[in-house]
Amino acid sequence: MSTQQPTQRRQAKRTPIDEYPSLTSRTQQETETILSEHGIINGEPTLQKNAHLQFLARNMIQGFPARYVSQDASQPWLLFWTLQSFSALQVGLDPGNRQRAIDKILAWQHPNGGFSGGPGQSPHLLPTYAAVCAMAIAGRPGPGGGWDQIDRPKLYEFFMSLKQPDGSFRVAEHMEVDVRGIYCLLVTAVLLNIMTPELVEGTATFLASCQTYEGGFSSASHPFYSVETDRVLRSPKPNLGEAHGGYTFCALASWVVLQSYLNLEPPPASSIGPNSQWGTEFTTERPRVDLKRLTRWLANMQGSEVELGGFRGRTNKLVDGCYSWWCGGAFSLLEALGIGGLQNLTSKDVEIDEIVDAAKEAGASKEEHHDGWDDIDESLFNRKALQEYIILAGQHPAGGLRDKPPKSADSYHTLYCLSGLSAAQHHIYPSHARKADTLKTWKDDESPYNTLRKAVFADVISWTEEDGTAKVIGPAATNRLNATHPLTNLTITHTEGIMKHFYGQEIPSRPFIKPMGTKRESK
Repeated sequence: MSTQQPTQRRQAKRTPIDEYPSLTSRTQQETETILSEHGIINGEPTLQKNAHLQFLARNMIQGFPARYVSQDASQPWLLFWTLQSFSALQVGLDPGNRQRAIDKILAWQHPNGGFSGGPGQSPHLLPTYAAVCAMAIAGRPGPGGGWDQIDRPKLYEFFMSLKQPDGSFRVAEHMEVDVRGIYCLLVTAVLLNIMTPELVEGTATFLASCQTYEGGFSSASHPFYSVETDRVLRSPKPNLGEAHGGYTFCALASWVVLQSYLNLEPPPASSIGPNSQWGTEFTTERPRVDLKRLTRWLANMQGSEVELGGFRGRTNKLVDGCYSWWCGGAFSLLEALGIGGLQNLTSKDVEIDEIVDAAKEAGASKEEHHDGWDDIDESLFNRKALQEYIILAGQHPAGGLRDKPPKSADSYHTLYCLSGLSAAQHHIYPSHARKADTLKTWKDDESPYNTLRKAVFADVISWTEEDGTAKVIGPAATNRLNATHPLTNLTITHTEGIMKHFYGQEIPSRPFIKPMGTKRESK
């Protein structure tokens, strides 16, 4: 009887310390040693779904451990991390727990608009996003279903009360400006159909000012507007802090959402003015970000082979499982801005398949024959390595996922490791064909914001998975996760479900997109 021997990776090159060791370099070396030990594979790398489901169910049913008392102001987040983790793992809630979740979420709704971190607390942009996303998963239309009990007019008033002269938003009354708050506000506005030009005026310009010299984004930029006149000054607006994976994802996702606004046809000049609903973006130079520098920074955040391909959140920091989503999930957003991807090529573009076929017919010898595009991965990050990091180092033996060994599992890392794993498995991109189908079925209304909301709806619904490109390491039956929408971090099904309700529009069926590089069927 033979036993399978552990598979040992080849010796990976360690990070050099240049003969000047420090506390930081010693911590890096220790982390690399631990990760190297976890890189030894016994059989196929397998996602322990049952253990993770039990971890989530214990928190959901029995309550969170005592150490979570510090998260009392983050109750919507705890619920969202749990519900979305279930969704990623392809598990739904039973009716009883679904209604419990709906009732709990509604208890967090503040009478002045928005959602708070717990009953009786002040409303805040971050728990508002978490509460609405949790409601997208658990809720439904009708009495007691949660969706129609969200006070959208009050929510919009709450959003506008936080807006600053430079287009940014405070996360709560009397609190700081943060790009995470902007992301949470924009995604909530998109899901609930309350986006207006007034709401987003100047926001894209503010986001662009948060990009650092490295290419990533910081939390905010200096609020450089005149105290005397309340007038925004064009420059200088230095960013505050260093580039960070979480801030970068939020700023980039917000930037992608705002393209629906920036790409609108400019309104007549007579309608633009100090009291107009249209922003100054239509009368001044369009704000821009340096996509080349951003792409380079994101790619450099992926760890080396000795770090098992995990992502770090800042330069010269340790890899951490949560950045599997904050950095790994950002590459799909880049594709929405034209960085990478060939999926939207049409018959008017170069037919790559025909070129490959013609080259074969022109006399390529049998020795030169190969499968051409079959093994091509156009991703800008190593999808296989990221999956290995999460499965080999991110899983805790007792269930749940973590930053890295030997740390314990928690709800936060469980979701963002799973979201990153999903992003590495599935290629989700904005399909031009699906967007066109969505625009065709749009039913116009008399709202002054019809054009903007039509664009927002079509842009978000256009995201789809390219058929035949899923890359799942290990046994697919246990390792494959549901696809995650790059903008919302909900499943595509939940994103489309809540938007269909609040926009009153139909969702078009998904067309079959032939993956680039697949073999043509014989005629």
